[in-house]
Amino acid sequence: MLELPGPVVVAPMAGGPTTADLVVAAGKAGALGFLAAGYKTPEAVEAELRAVRRAEVPYGLNIFVPTPSPADAEPIRRYRETLAAEAARYGVELPPPRLADDDHFGAKLALAERYAVPFVSFTFGVPPTGAIAALRDAGSRVLITVTDRDEAARALAGEPDALIAQAGTAGGHASTTDPAAYLGHTTAPEVLADVLGVSSLPVVAAGGTGSAADVAALLSAGAAAVQAGTFFLLADEAGTRPAQQAAMLSGDYRETAVTRAFTGHPARGLRNRFIDTYSEVAPIGYPAVHHLTAPIRAAAAAAGDAAALNLWAGTGFAAAHPGPVAELIRALTP
Repeated sequence: MLELPGPVVVAPMAGGPTTADLVVAAGKAGALGFLAAGYKTPEAVEAELRAVRRAEVPYGLNIFVPTPSPADAEPIRRYRETLAAEAARYGVELPPPRLADDDHFGAKLALAERYAVPFVSFTFGVPPTGAIAALRDAGSRVLITVTDRDEAARALAGEPDALIAQAGTAGGHASTTDPAAYLGHTTAPEVLADVLGVSSLPVVAAGGTGSAADVAALLSAGAAAVQAGTFFLLADEAGTRPAQQAAMLSGDYRETAVTRAFTGHPARGLRNRFIDTYSEVAPIGYPAVHHLTAPIRAAAAAAGDAAALNLWAGTGFAAAHPGPVAELIRALTP
């Protein structure tokens, strides 16, 4: 049994939106919130773990599984040249290609084990079997995020405690291990059914959730719980950038799109100028492309210009609204 505190899971949202305050507030409201270890230093992750543990609430930690470095750096170099005009627009210099980066994977695993984090989830693949076993020995429940039946079957070989079935409708990065083929066309009911077809483990459904009715339908279809992220982007306790908050509240954005333009890996966000301009030419190459576009995104954020920001959001983004996370969790709970 996964023994979750309630039917709603607040998704890890790396890059700022997820804060320790958000996770604590979710726990106090009867939901499970996940800290997002992605992009942070081990020291920053440890500080958040300490803050959440002091609150004595259920919580989780999400860790990125390292992706292989691009075999050919030339597409990254060409994309860097393509982005020269964008760099000039924002008055920044683009860094040289940085192909290798494991996001401090080993150190973050060690922290999760040392702090006996109650729930540890993984994105971008299956962690080493030994790492899963060590976490379980420390008392953690381990969840692996998958996007289809084949990924679920591979994840099961690692003997996790549960799977997260992430649909194409979800905001932010897809956990797909096949970025070249990923289109983001699947819905949460579809992926949930596919994963349940190969797994007897508990399955958490994710993607496109915007109402208690959505949650109820997925629970009725066999989900152990429903994970939502976009719905909480405007929560009082979230750390979402002001430019993204303004964009979501403006009414100017009517659709989302899946793109590799910002990071080199498929991710869903509000469709903007950057997505329209660069999606067709962006290469596969996470996290190399992520590092390449970072100065542009930072300058755009500082200028409050949403046109060149990765405005990660799922298809249910119109349902997001400001308020305390406890209030939002009540609105999602059947």
